[in-house]
Amino acid sequence: MENWRKINVKVKKGYGIASGKTKDPRFPNGTIEMQKPFFRELGLDLSQYFTGTINISIAPYNYEIKQPKYTFKNLKWAAAEPAEDFSFCDCQILLNTGKSQSGLIYYPHPETKPEHFQTPDTLEIITSFINGLKYGDELIIAVDPQQININ
Repeated sequence: MENWRKINVKVKKGYGIASGKTKDPRFPNGTIEMQKPFFRELGLDLSQYFTGTINISIAPYNYEIKQPKYTFKNLKWAAAEPAEDFSFCDCQILLNTGKSQSGLIYYPHPETKPEHFQTPDTLEIITSFINGLKYGDELIIAVDPQQININ
């Protein structure tokens, strides 16, 4: 993590689709819960992580996925939805307590994603549950510049 890029970020409200908070009948327990078995079958086990994403704003920056740790193409994870491409990049979340925890940047490729698009300064993070985290909280994330470029 010594050469990783660290940036200040702010937790922001997402759509609530990944976690199932929105109660979309197509995704009763959220999209992440539905996708987990498919990712596991392809070699990415997300079982240790919270079933949802933390949406963060990296403004005024944006990002470019370069060489993700994992990429899954044409993944058909829901019967009624089109197949999508997904990439995952390593990250570390540095909490205000001084502790850090590992996570993954979850990147459903916008060119294959049917809806719920993110702004160019929004990243979705999958990690273990962070007690007390709320919208507006400021954190620091560290990313591997070989996997993702922050501009």
